[in-house]
Amino acid sequence: MANLSNLEPQVVWHIFEQMCAHPRPSKHEEKVSAWIQKLAKDHNIECKEDKVGNLILRKSATAGMEDRKGVVLQAHMDMVPQKNSDIEHNFVTDPIDAYVDGEWVTARGTTLGADNGIGLAASLAVIFSDNIEHGPLEVLVTIDEEAGMTGAFGLEAGWLEGDILLNTDSEDEGEVYMGCAGGIDANIQFPLQHEAAPSDHQTFEIVIKGLKGGHSGVDIHLGRGNANKLLARFLKEAGRDIAVRLATINGGTLRNAIPREAFAIVTVAPAQREEFKACLEFFTQAIKKELSATEPFIEVTLTPIVEQPQVLTVDCQTRLIAALNGVFNGVVRMSDEVEGVVETSSNLGVVETQTDNVFIKCLIRSLSDSCRIDAQEMIASVFELAGGKVVLDGAYPGWKPDTTSPIMQIMRDVYEKEFGSVPKIMVIHAGLECGLFKTSYPNMDMASFGPTICFPHSPDEKVNITTVDMFWKYLQAILKAIPTK
Repeated sequence: MANLSNLEPQVVWHIFEQMCAHPRPSKHEEKVSAWIQKLAKDHNIECKEDKVGNLILRKSATAGMEDRKGVVLQAHMDMVPQKNSDIEHNFVTDPIDAYVDGEWVTARGTTLGADNGIGLAASLAVIFSDNIEHGPLEVLVTIDEEAGMTGAFGLEAGWLEGDILLNTDSEDEGEVYMGCAGGIDANIQFPLQHEAAPSDHQTFEIVIKGLKGGHSGVDIHLGRGNANKLLARFLKEAGRDIAVRLATINGGTLRNAIPREAFAIVTVAPAQREEFKACLEFFTQAIKKELSATEPFIEVTLTPIVEQPQVLTVDCQTRLIAALNGVFNGVVRMSDEVEGVVETSSNLGVVETQTDNVFIKCLIRSLSDSCRIDAQEMIASVFELAGGKVVLDGAYPGWKPDTTSPIMQIMRDVYEKEFGSVPKIMVIHAGLECGLFKTSYPNMDMASFGPTICFPHSPDEKVNITTVDMFWKYLQAILKAIPTK
């Protein structure tokens, strides 16, 4: 990572490089939080921690800017922990191995954490700087944005003093966001019934891997494969004519990341072994053709193993596979109000076999509360009919667009002045914390922006170096243009 600090703007990349050395997967932010608090102390910046673990840093206005409206720069400190299966990495203890790859910064085999690490680094760079003009300034650093928005849910009214909040968690330079989708988790517990596998059966492991994965919101419309859905599809197809018995099924690790890999342990009668292999080969060629434009590196393997596992009863297996195959995944509906934006979607993010249950996690997103409720009830209906227990949890509101927002107009004007073009004013199909902040701070004017980050929530995550410099210049120019109270 030695060359990251040589990039421009050096002050932002230097902080981000240090951040990569402090593990910060969701729900394990204590090390990065302690590092931020130490930096604040070293720079004589006021820093408070609230009861859920959010940090609030404050700094007085620079000379001549005391009469400006107060600004809150906001970022989250956690990152999505995703890695390739051939990489040894413990996100709780190990640093991120970031490096420069041409015009991008990426990481070796893991998520980079530019989401939202670059926005956090820029926010800290502003408040620790002695030569950036700004009015009364706060930096709000939230916890657990990626795994439940615990920090945003727990933020109390009265902690923030600013009039304007600038969220730095967007991922396309040249776009400014004024709204986002809400969401809810569907957590399914599917009880299992087991029996001994037929004594003459041979055991195999099926692996589907090599998919791109990605963010279950901003990438959901790109037509990428979902490894969990593909595996369920094959098991359903194979089970029509072949006595295949399922022992375990696993895939994905996070409900907000499109699953890149899925695994199943099955047994097959020797007399149907070749038919089973041919069925899998036919399926593999079919999905490679279907997904050739979006998933060029997909792999499907079948490996004999010695284990003689317990298998699911025929009835249990039938119901589980039917539910996994039947539950919808991907885009449900495009928005009528915002052209080109997904209105409602679902991601079958995690399937995990434990001793007596399969645990399944879906994340439903929507710009419309009524459409989100409809989608979550459809998912619940499928699994309940199959015998699963469904708990809908962690609902968070969308951020309703405000077309009269003063900060939106300022950001439009500043961008045009700085870069000679008009930014796109957008609504994003992802969960930004702004919707929750509006609950406690309904009168705060909000907008979201950031540099270009590709493939967030996957090991292919990368951030464009040039756009980080543009984001930094844009941020400083916005702070300078903040009006008086």
